[in-house]
Amino acid sequence: MYDLAVRNAWIYDGAGNPPTKGDVGVREGKIAAVRHLGKGEASRSIDAGGLSLCPGFIDMHNHVDMAVLGLPFMESHTMQGVTTSLTGNCGISMAPLADATREQARSYILPFIPPELESDWSWRGFGEFLGKVEKTGIGHNIAGLVGQGSIRVAVKGFDPSPATDEEMSAMKLLLRRSLEDGAFGLSSGLIYPPGSFTSDSELEELASVLSDYGALYTTHMRSEGSMLIESVEATIELGRKCRVPVEISHHKAANRNNWGKMHRTLRLMELAREEGVDVCCDVYPYTASSTTISAMLPNFALEGGLESALKRLSNPDDRGRMKAHFQIAASGCTNSFDKTKFENTLICTSPDHPEYEGKTVMALISAHARRDEPYEAFFDILLEMRCNATMASFCMDRDEMEFGAAHHLSSVISDAWATSPALGGRPHPRAYGTFPRFLSHFAIDTSLLSLEEAIRKITSLPASRIGLSDRGAIKEGCWADLVLFDPQTLRDKATFDDPHQYPSGIEMVLVNGRVAVERGESGERRAGRVLRRGAR
Repeated sequence: MYDLAVRNAWIYDGAGNPPTKGDVGVREGKIAAVRHLGKGEASRSIDAGGLSLCPGFIDMHNHVDMAVLGLPFMESHTMQGVTTSLTGNCGISMAPLADATREQARSYILPFIPPELESDWSWRGFGEFLGKVEKTGIGHNIAGLVGQGSIRVAVKGFDPSPATDEEMSAMKLLLRRSLEDGAFGLSSGLIYPPGSFTSDSELEELASVLSDYGALYTTHMRSEGSMLIESVEATIELGRKCRVPVEISHHKAANRNNWGKMHRTLRLMELAREEGVDVCCDVYPYTASSTTISAMLPNFALEGGLESALKRLSNPDDRGRMKAHFQIAASGCTNSFDKTKFENTLICTSPDHPEYEGKTVMALISAHARRDEPYEAFFDILLEMRCNATMASFCMDRDEMEFGAAHHLSSVISDAWATSPALGGRPHPRAYGTFPRFLSHFAIDTSLLSLEEAIRKITSLPASRIGLSDRGAIKEGCWADLVLFDPQTLRDKATFDDPHQYPSGIEMVLVNGRVAVERGESGERRAGRVLRRGAR
């Protein structure tokens, strides 16, 4: 007797094989049979009616951990078919924390957490945070990376100086403890302080710890623009020297003068793999990125943390330094920008000034009393928002994005944080639509990929990168994370003007064998599990 049976479905196994017609039987949360089942063998039977059944989508790069304690169902992701999230990306994880720098860590992450979802920040270690999430209960599975930036903040705050031998030992100890607590690897965010303060040698020392555990290194590289190729080469070299698998996060060529470079960088990855370096990348199917507004500031502005940055924004001399930084043409600085950047940057969420949401930075500057001094107006706007805002930057070429997302070395990801229609704001639509958008645009409406290959890129491929041997596939013994969808109606609906819209065509989502979504409505809201590296 099965607990649940899905009958009469076109089954995509996640491995890239063509679909077969059949049934799937679920018992005790796992797939117990993939065949034609007899009648009366299940407590509940679901007639798929010829719809498509595939493994649940594995989002190997998002930030749902930042709001999971206040939004445990993570509906923006669960409702689009995500059954497992890899969190703690871009060097920023919710743990470890240290008492002396706890407030610095909290204020830095604050723009990603709606005020109504703020937690008590009472934990310290990585395992303690996972335990708190586990006690809360979650809508889909969460696996975690530990952030290199978070480790550095715990040891030395936002001090830009090189790590001393003692500090390096402390950081390596925190990394080992996090890995032993279940972290699947280490992430870095090398454009964000304090990751941007980190030398290559410091990164290599930490990565050497990963090799002892066979754990993954993921990176938001130092540059996705003018120094993109050099950044990819440096990432590959780290993987080669430290003998660790490396994942280039949300791979892109940002800004028009860099378009076309992804053809070369993906070829570099192919050649490195031929030499034995385990390097891959992930891509989101949109031409706009999204992050916190403070990412537009030069690194020195954030030394000491967000409160120090706000003081510098109030200081005329520091404003002069920032303005000079922004005016340097073709400097190679990741954060340099001009009028075009202002025009192409949209405010997504701004809790203190919701009237700014949905407007470009250029529009805000144009309406400002000091519009004749655009940089001064911009600094004033940052102060008004207290840098507590997120933005979207329209910086990528569509053809190149499609090339990257369709490439055999890339997984497809959302790079979004958890949200809900009740929270308002105008988050990037990828929070609601990434995976339906990818399948419908890349495989159903066009011939960029076969549907079975597109499904592989969001199921078994990310599972293998993370190290989840019992997820991402429809085969006996795997956990029953499943998505039943209608290829004819599968569409993303979320837009920048109206982002809080669930997709169509997702008929059912099973998480660990329990129905989490059914016909567009939430079901079991605590079906997920906290996953730990090495645990079964």
